[in-house]
Amino acid sequence: MRLSDDSSSIDLRPLRYQFPKVTGDMYDDNWLVIGGSVTTPHGSWSFTDPCLLTDEAHQLTGWLRAVAAGRVAMTPPDADGELSPDITFTEPVLAFSLAAQGEAEGEDSTLIRVHLSLEAAPPCQQGDGGPDIYQNALALQLDTTALRHAAGQWELALAPFPTR
Repeated sequence: MRLSDDSSSIDLRPLRYQFPKVTGDMYDDNWLVIGGSVTTPHGSWSFTDPCLLTDEAHQLTGWLRAVAAGRVAMTPPDADGELSPDITFTEPVLAFSLAAQGEAEGEDSTLIRVHLSLEAAPPCQQGDGGPDIYQNALALQLDTTALRHAAGQWELALAPFPTR
């Protein structure tokens, strides 16, 4: 799945199950290794991490479609300027939030944040001294068509990885 605007992009893809053999453990059987490539005006990096369970990965599809349909409330920073995502997962490596949605009549523009923490953060921000969880966010300006397309891409990418 590719999310991109004029200045930045992120490509996310499920690569494999973390553990190839099914053991009967609902968590270990369903961890997906996610590959990501990020490009911003400040640099590019990539990451590979077992950071989503299969059901969490499918929740992302639903969230993207709900944003496209206008059914997700915007999440502004709190009074201290801290960011809080709308959708989080067991591992706090990735998260997503809706920053703004076109309010003018006929405007089809949505600003989403992809929160990149821990292993998904830029290499210079990993480890001690880096930003708190969810505070490093890639903001992307997308239209409804791009959101729906991304949801469809993600759903297709997940097809080989059913819940086991």
